[in-house]
Amino acid sequence: MTDAFAPLDHEPVPAEQVLEGAPTTGSRTLDDSLGVEVGVWEITPGTSTDVEVDEVFVVLSGRATVHGVEEEPLEIGPGSVVRLREGMSTTWVVHETLRKIYVIPG
Repeated sequence: MTDAFAPLDHEPVPAEQVLEGAPTTGSRTLDDSLGVEVGVWEITPGTSTDVEVDEVFVVLSGRATVHGVEEEPLEIGPGSVVRLREGMSTTWVVHETLRKIYVIPG
């Protein structure tokens, strides 16, 4: 398994999803041998929108406010565990580069 803290190659978030700043994301699949995908994902500061897939994640580092997961904005940071459901429309306000470990069912 690859180190969850290894550097990731980043790409800009698509312009149509960016609301503020110039966020970039990077990811790497760590394992997909058991019918689920486990990986690491990172996003730099800025504000962007997304349409989610079914996923559970744990924040390793960084800080963000996510709108659209619960009725109130969700403040997340190291140790936060979050469940996203397919089709959710979210807005991510990333305050400090955020890195998470995610699990996506197969």
